[in-house]
Formats: sequence, C-alpha cells, structure tokens
Amino acid sequence: MNSKKLLYLSITSSVIVIFYMFFQWRIVDIITPFLLLPVLLIVFGFFIYVSVRAIIALFKNKEWKPIVIQVITFLLLFFIPFNQIVLVMDFKLNKSKRELVAKMIQSGELKPNISYDAPLIDLPKKYEHLSSGEGEIVVEKTDAGYNILFYTYRGILDNFSGFVYTSNVQKPSKKSFNGDFKEIDKMDKNWYFVGSY
Repeated sequence: MNSKKLLYLSITSSVIVIFYMFFQWRIVDIITPFLLLPVLLIVFGFFIYVSVRAIIALFKNKEWKPIVIQVITFLLLFFIPFNQIVLVMDFKLNKSKRELVAKMIQSGELKPNISYDAPLIDLPKKYEHLSSGEGEIVVEKTDAGYNILFYTYRGILDNFSGFVYTSNVQKPSKKSFNGDFKEIDKMDKNWYFVGSY
C-alpha cells in the first residue's frame, strides 16, 4: 500500500471513529441495540486494521505520519469524555424545550396517551427529538409532585438513561421509573441525569 493511500486511510478511519463516538447514542437510537455489534466491528475493525498497516509502514518504510494520526486518535478516545460532552450539550441545548413540555404536563395539556403503558406520553412531532426511542417520555407521580423522564438512551428492559425533571427539588429514588439507578447526577435545579443498567 503506498504511503499516500495509507495516510488517507488513517485520516478517514480516525474521523469515522471520532464521529461515531460523538453520535453513538443517536446511531443506537436509529439502528437499535441489536445491530450495534456489527457497527462497532466495522468502525473499530477498520481503525485497528489501518493502525496495524500504519505500524508495518513505520517499520518497513519509515513512514511515521499514519501511525501518529492513529496514536493521536487513540489518545483522544482515551482521554476525552465523549459521552459526557454529548450529554451536557444535549441538556443545555434542549433544557428550555423540556421545561416547556413539563409545564404542558403540569397544566394538563399533555397527558399519558399510550394505551398499553399508562405512564407513557408520546410527544407531539415537534418535541420528539427531546427523548430517544421515538419521542416517548415517562411521567411518574410522587407524593410531592411528579417526575418526568426524557430518555437519552432507551435500551432493553431496565437498561436506560435519561434526564429527569422533578416538579420539586427532591432527587429521584433509585427505584423510580421501575429502574435500578446506578447513577443519579444533579444537572441543574429540578434536573437529574439517571442511568439504570
């Protein structure tokens, strides 16, 4: 493989991996968790293949640029918290719209509307992007008000994560939304990020 082609492959594989890391949860939302493994194998398999070719080129032809790109990409993957960056961006960009939905629920304008699951609300089209998994949110009544779960990841069974709006300032319990929360992080007043896995 000539050095120019390997350099282009190195850049391409690195861009694809970083793109995947930024958009992995949107990709999962589109293709479902069942098809995630083949996508991971393709994306990271290509990256590993190019990395091996870059190592060979380094020792065989003293071509260092491709391996430097691969190493920098690997270090970025190791040190940059892509998930945290994406979650914070999602939270900040959509907070006001999610609060508007919460007010619509509080006023009775939005009510549970899915017959097979009483606490679910299928959001109107213009608000679907606020919750992964086809724009559904979960409303849970509590003694002190209610909690609303906007999914960021809607996995299988009790494997999910999302932003919870609480009508009071009380932290959601570990068993809220029939989950088993391993992670409950305060994001802002009345807002928490939760993860059940």
